[in-house]
Amino acid sequence: MRFKLKSDFSPTGDQPEAINQLVEGIKNDEKYQTLLGVTGSGKTFTVANVIEKVQKPTLVLAHNKTLAAQLYAEFKYFFPKNLVEYFVSYYDYYQPEAYIPSSGIYIEKDLSINDEIEKLRLSTTSSLLSGRKDIIVIASVSCIYGMGNPEQFKENIINIQINSNTSRTSLLNKLTQSLYSRNDEDFKQGNFRIKGDTVDIFPAYADFGYKIHFFGDEIEEIESFNINSNKVIDSHKSIEIYPANIFVTSPNTIEDAVKIINKDLIKQYEYFNECGRYLEAKRIRERTEFDVEMIQELGYCSGIENYSRYFDGREAGKRPFCLIDYFQNDFVTIIDESHVTIPQIRAMYGGDRSRKENLVDYGFRLPAALDNRPLKFEEFETLQKNIIFVSATPADYELAKCEGLYVEQIIRPTGLLDPLITVKPIKNQLDDLIHEIQLRINKKDKILVTTLTKKMSEELTKFLSKLNIKCKYIHSDIDTLERVEIMQELREDKFDVLIGVNLLREGLDLPEVSLVAILDADKEGFLRSSRSLTQTIGRAARHINGSAILYADRITKSMKKTIDETSYRRKKQISYNKKNKIEPKPITKRIDNPLSRKLLIGDENKIELAHEKFNINSNKSEIEKEIKIARKKMETAAKNLDFIIAAKYRDQIKKLKKLLQNKKSS
Repeated sequence: MRFKLKSDFSPTGDQPEAINQLVEGIKNDEKYQTLLGVTGSGKTFTVANVIEKVQKPTLVLAHNKTLAAQLYAEFKYFFPKNLVEYFVSYYDYYQPEAYIPSSGIYIEKDLSINDEIEKLRLSTTSSLLSGRKDIIVIASVSCIYGMGNPEQFKENIINIQINSNTSRTSLLNKLTQSLYSRNDEDFKQGNFRIKGDTVDIFPAYADFGYKIHFFGDEIEEIESFNINSNKVIDSHKSIEIYPANIFVTSPNTIEDAVKIINKDLIKQYEYFNECGRYLEAKRIRERTEFDVEMIQELGYCSGIENYSRYFDGREAGKRPFCLIDYFQNDFVTIIDESHVTIPQIRAMYGGDRSRKENLVDYGFRLPAALDNRPLKFEEFETLQKNIIFVSATPADYELAKCEGLYVEQIIRPTGLLDPLITVKPIKNQLDDLIHEIQLRINKKDKILVTTLTKKMSEELTKFLSKLNIKCKYIHSDIDTLERVEIMQELREDKFDVLIGVNLLREGLDLPEVSLVAILDADKEGFLRSSRSLTQTIGRAARHINGSAILYADRITKSMKKTIDETSYRRKKQISYNKKNKIEPKPITKRIDNPLSRKLLIGDENKIELAHEKFNINSNKSEIEKEIKIARKKMETAAKNLDFIIAAKYRDQIKKLKKLLQNKKSS
């Protein structure tokens, strides 16, 4: 099936040229391209058009789950008849296994898996191996973490055809091998049940089931049916059932793996003894022998991912399999907000490695655990064929890979211009700022002010409040949920001025903001780099009268670059609007919290109270009960893709567990 884009509008402004350039680059097999698109220029729509024209499977990478969920919804809308999949970490809560040598504390792995996201992950792998080319996968950077061997996954796909000589027992054995389990009472995803000569299968990746009707040792009929109503949806001549778990292995593989694990155990045990580290030797022997026994009896153990190299048949040091291995050779990778996503990918290996080294060095894990890891950045690059970096402020890495060339998209479909930038002296900057604020307040507009330090933002808030200017500050010490609520209150006209530090650079969609004021703009550094200044000023780009004031006594290189780029964009935007007789239109965005208002307002207080109402003298069972309640709420929030709320509950669980631990030790 081919990609078919659905949209109520056509490409305008810079979009047609950007689309043509990107498509041409892919056709010419250019490995790296960069789309520099200003805020509000319709970068996602441009990418959707590119996908339709090149007709290749596409991986879209985002730097967090929330952004991935937004992109998933957008691409679902653009391609309703094609396969759009969602692949992010399936943990609602995850505390990795760790050992802290300085304090001698061992932290056991603790996790909670979101069944709905696990289903979507399985749907992704199944779709990629189905042979269809019209597939878009929206993924977070977790896609570079190790997963099962795609060849082993393929080997366990069950082909079922009408009139084929397949006994019921044979099918049941295959289903069990593919990690499906029998459940005649509580029929869930990943289950099968038997009713006389009929076998019902509920695929782990689907919302419907299959009925397989047998006549002796022959399959007579195959039907898909509604799980809730049991009504038949359709009849099929043949179907494919994909494994119920990404990590699927055969009994022979397990047997071979156990032999190698035991060999490596002996080596590590002898090594510790030779070094006189008898505690570590005893520890590695006991832990590994217990894991091996569990694997032999049940087929799995806690922390089985640390033995993945043995099951995959990989040599020591060889990279793990990941989602990218499930794609065909010819695919396109889109890296959204690349200036943030690329550094994340680059940093993941190092963080994981340092934690695992302690576990290996102190006898908690075999050295093979080091090979259960995310990809190194060089490995990630090697696996790519065509990459498109998408950002309003591409970093040096992206520009270097594209040899300084990029595709420009600076015309907005709404006709809105980049903010007008004014530079004013630092002397009397507060007096001038107050004047500018009053002008905007009179027009019912909102203002963002950035400072260099947290202390400055707090002090400025106090100062402006004394002048009866309604304002609030925001910085990293403010709780995540509270930050969301503060920004929501700004849009709801509860106050007029939002003051902050770095958090005002990216991710704020506030159409009501007409002025961005940057204090001490000439203090060179991370917060006043060209990239940071551009991102900050861009917060006013959604207002028809958007403007920015840089308070500085000199023009730094970063300021000059930002001013020149903005001036260039404004000229081009004004020229285009005049030529095409376009009147800029303000963005009207519904004032609604991206999170669940009920959860945000109602349960936020409950979360805080949960921590405050318990102490060292509290009843143990009551604390454990509260942990269970918080965990359930966390799972619900994550299932609804409200990841910020889920994180809040996760933090609360940590606090309660710490309290419980202190109670046990006292």
